[in-house]
Amino acid sequence: MKRLPLALALALVGASALAACDTSPRPPGDAGVCFHYAQAKGQKAHFNVLARNVPTLEQCAADLEAMRVHFLGLGGSQTDITGAYQSKFLFLERDGIFTADSLNGASYLALVRTGDGRLAPPGSATAPQ
Repeated sequence: MKRLPLALALALVGASALAACDTSPRPPGDAGVCFHYAQAKGQKAHFNVLARNVPTLEQCAADLEAMRVHFLGLGGSQTDITGAYQSKFLFLERDGIFTADSLNGASYLALVRTGDGRLAPPGSATAPQ
């Protein structure tokens, strides 16, 4: 029987303990379903289905952006939106769309806003004229 080195065993136990302490909501992993994440003050978080049969994370981001623009047109004031797609959180912010594995974890740029407000993959957007 092989034994794990003590340092590796302790690291695994520590990682498991930290994971057990994380009580933040986890994004649903439903294939092809785009969710809007909502949490009112003092209430439990909800993942509301926005669209089904969504082929990509980028399409989910576009659907969330369309929802955001629609609500702003109706007089809403929420400019930052959070959603989820296949176990990933999506954060729609002024600078672009960011994605993360957890609500409070590190996020990564998925799409940037072009000079005219459209969404594009990072590196493909040109500077506004």
